[in-house]
Amino acid sequence: MNEKKPVYITAIGVHLPNKAISNDEMEDYLGLIGGKPSRSKDRMLQQNGIHTRYYAMDKAQQATDSVAGMAAKAIDNCLDKAKVDKSAIQLLTAGTTQADLPVPGFASMLQAEAALPVCGISSHQSVCAAGIMALKSAFLQIQSGEYQRALSCASDMPSRMFKASRFETQPKIQEKGLPLDTDFLRWMLSDGAGTMLLADQKNSKGLSLEIEWIDVKSYANSFGVCMYAGTNKQKDGSTGQYWLDYPDFSAADADSAINLKQDIKLVNQTVNLGVQHFFELIDRGKIDPKTMDWLLCHYSSEYFKQPIIDLLQKGGLHIEDDKWFSNLHSKGNTGSASIYIMLEELFYSGKLKAGQELICMVPESGRFITTFMKLKVIAPSSETKEILISKEDEILAPEIHIANKPIQEKLVRELTQTWVDFELSLRNTPIIDRIYNGTITLEDYRLLLLNLRQQVIDGSQWIARAASNVSMEYFDIRSSFISHSRDEHRDYQILEKNYINCGGTREELYTGEKNLGSDALSSYMFHKASQPNPFDLLGGMFIIEGLGNRLAGKWGRAIQQQLELKDDQVSFFIYHETSDSNDNHFERFEKALDSELLTEEIAKRISKTAKVVAKLYQMQLAEIGNY
Repeated sequence: MNEKKPVYITAIGVHLPNKAISNDEMEDYLGLIGGKPSRSKDRMLQQNGIHTRYYAMDKAQQATDSVAGMAAKAIDNCLDKAKVDKSAIQLLTAGTTQADLPVPGFASMLQAEAALPVCGISSHQSVCAAGIMALKSAFLQIQSGEYQRALSCASDMPSRMFKASRFETQPKIQEKGLPLDTDFLRWMLSDGAGTMLLADQKNSKGLSLEIEWIDVKSYANSFGVCMYAGTNKQKDGSTGQYWLDYPDFSAADADSAINLKQDIKLVNQTVNLGVQHFFELIDRGKIDPKTMDWLLCHYSSEYFKQPIIDLLQKGGLHIEDDKWFSNLHSKGNTGSASIYIMLEELFYSGKLKAGQELICMVPESGRFITTFMKLKVIAPSSETKEILISKEDEILAPEIHIANKPIQEKLVRELTQTWVDFELSLRNTPIIDRIYNGTITLEDYRLLLLNLRQQVIDGSQWIARAASNVSMEYFDIRSSFISHSRDEHRDYQILEKNYINCGGTREELYTGEKNLGSDALSSYMFHKASQPNPFDLLGGMFIIEGLGNRLAGKWGRAIQQQLELKDDQVSFFIYHETSDSNDNHFERFEKALDSELLTEEIAKRISKTAKVVAKLYQMQLAEIGNY
């Protein structure tokens, strides 16, 4: 299997046609239905919160552009920013709600309109999710190594579906006016296009956005159609005949089958499903709200934002106002292009910093699709130092030198597998992930030290308690525990000096508390240490001392290099590389395993304790800052 390549968004272009149009001007462009002003316009505009939008149409209701034409201009804008020639493009993916032509595909029309070279293409048609579908296609094809550079585009031009002349041959509408399911959309949707340049190499100058994953879920099997064109829904919710099944196009038009509509009774499901998907991703560990710096949520109307906030809070999640980003009020709801237009504004705003995490949420009410994307802001390669460690580094479990006896050999095999699982989980824990990808900040590092201190202090205490519960017949083991406790007492003093040398204060150290993971780890260790002859704690010592032996020094040197720190700011981590090595702490561990105390039953308990401690230690690092 080929190694997955990193994928970066290196430039974003947009095209918003003509000039910004205010609410008061909308009917000058869209026209009056039956010569009468809309009765629902003011209420709809108050609800959706949009102040200005753009139309690729003039006041005579003549198109000034096309769906492909707007996308082509967004491509030019994107490539101009990137200073990349069209000849370098190997793949074009494109999404829209409704293209200029039913046939051929939108990407084919766009390739010709933009004068792109021979390249791979992929067309995507849906509603708001079409742009994300196109982006995921480009992402996966670059990630696989098939292409090195691609354009992903989204463009929508709903204005020409809502111009007054569109409804002139529809008798019911001329007599009674637009029904709410169409009039509602008339005041919500607007025109625009966006393009992203994707590559397997980040920018040498300026920030890039690394795409970590894109998650798309469709619920079409569970719900009826909500936003649609080409048919009419019956009273029972079923769809009538399709527009091509009418005797001719005129008959379909007269019956309003070609009109774009939204079932108001169903639309709130979009919010419910989107929030449900959000929490599923949190439960799967793909989103960590604590490390999320920006939430770009495509809600089609301001009306839907508060219900989203309310549902998130009911689930125990509060997202601060300054983390939300939207330009709905000024750019309007541009459907599939909205997330492109939002990202473009934020990307070039100067607000992004290397290491920040962005979560993009794009729901769709067509037949209900929810999509999420996670991006990470990456520093330019010219500013990025060589990272001393990598997630691709070989995982090497701590070496255990003991006699070749069946019980010992079996235990070593089990501990080795536990270690491999443990180190893999650590590499994907947010605070450690930032060390590996070179985005850890000084604030992150101080927080790491502050959170570790509470557990390190407890370490000497639970080891001392364990020693007091070892009977005299195991005097050598008891002595090892006591010596170990003395060493641990020195450890936290080194940690405190590092913290203060990095700008922290003693008050912060002394008033700090254990995070949720540290609390769970310490409680478990004290519980085990309180049992008679708690030899299964050797499993916990294997994990904790092994971490110092195998990983602490690597982390310390990487942090020192990335943050340009002095030795007295990282000595806690680097000291452990030798302190916890085989000629000190680990030697005591090995002697205990080689002694007569290691029965098959105790070996089993040691193995299980190692697994539990590995889980709890990873939890401690995952819950950094969560008290």
